Amino acid sequence: MRTLRQQIVANKRWSIFLGFLLVVLLSLLGGVFAEVYSPGSLVLGAAGAAALGVVAAIVAHYAGGSIVLQVSAAREATHDEDRRLRNVAEEMAIAAGIPMPKVYIIDDPSPNAFATGKDPRSGVVVFTTGLIEKLDRDELQGVMAHEIAHIRNYDIRFMTTIGLVAGLIPLISDLFLRSLWYGGGRRRKSEGQGQGQLIMLAIGIALAILAPLFAKLLELAVSRQREYMADATAAELTRYPDGLARALQKIASDSAQLGVRNRATEHMYIVNPFRPMQVADTLFSTHPPIEKRVAALRGLMGRYRGPLTAEERRHLNNEEFQDLVEES
Repeated sequence: MRTLRQQIVANKRWSIFLGFLLVVLLSLLGGVFAEVYSPGSLVLGAAGAAALGVVAAIVAHYAGGSIVLQVSAAREATHDEDRRLRNVAEEMAIAAGIPMPKVYIIDDPSPNAFATGKDPRSGVVVFTTGLIEKLDRDELQGVMAHEIAHIRNYDIRFMTTIGLVAGLIPLISDLFLRSLWYGGGRRRKSEGQGQGQLIMLAIGIALAILAPLFAKLLELAVSRQREYMADATAAELTRYPDGLARALQKIASDSAQLGVRNRATEHMYIVNPFRPMQVADTLFSTHPPIEKRVAALRGLMGRYRGPLTAEERRHLNNEEFQDLVEES
C-alpha cells in the first residue's frame, strides 16, 4: 500500500500529465488545421496553438474568484456569527503553513463547500449554512482542511488553466468546421489537391469532431485526481481522516438541493451539487464516487495518533508539523 506522501505525489504527477496531454492535443489541432489551409505550416500552427495555451495560462493566473463568489451568492462571514468556522480555518491554515483564507458563507440548507483564489494569499473558502449546522467539529475541520488543501496545492489556478485550455479546443475545432462549411473546403477542392492534403483534411475533420470530447474527458479526469489529492492532503493536515470521511458521507446523503448550483461551478464543490445525477463512477463525472473517497480515507486510519488539539496547532509551524506527521 502506498504511503500518504506517495499518494499525494502520484496524484499530482498524474494531474500534471493529463494537463500536458491537453496542451499536446491543442498543439496538434493547431498544427493540423494550419497544414490544411497552408501546406508546410504544421510546426508554425502547433507553435501558435501552444502559445495560445500559454496566454490562457497567464489569464488564469490573474483571474480572480470574485465572479464565482457573486454567482454563488456568497457573503463574507462575520466574526460573531461564524466564530466556530473562523477558528477551524485559522487552525488548518496554521497546519498548512499558509495565510488564513477569507471565509464566505452561502445561505443555503444544503451542506457543501468550495475554495477559490489564485494563490494562498488570495484564498477564499466558502461554506453553506447547512454545512455549518449539520457537521460536528471534527467533520467541519476535515472539510476545511480539504478546501485549504486546494488553496495550498494551487488547485484553483491549475483547474482554471486546465478549463481555459480545454475550452480553447472546441472553440478552434468549431472555427475550423465552420470555415469548411462556408466555402473553404469547396475552394480547395476546385483548386485541386494532392492525396496527402486530402488525408490531412480528413484528419483535421476527425480531430475537430473528436478533440472536444477528449478535451472534456481529460479535464474531468484532472478534476477527479485533484479531489483525491485534496482528500489525502486534508488527512495529512488534520491527522484524522475519519472526520472528512464522515463529512463526505453526510453531505452526499443529504436530500437538500443547493439553490445556486450551476454547471460552471459544479467541479469546485467538495461534493458535486448535482450528485443525484452522478452517482456512478464514469468518465464524465467531475468528482470521484463518495464510496471510493471514503474508502481511501478510511485506509489511512491507524497511521495517526489522533487529531491535533487547537493548542498544538497554534504552536506548530509548517516544518514542525510535517515532522510530526512523518513520525506518526
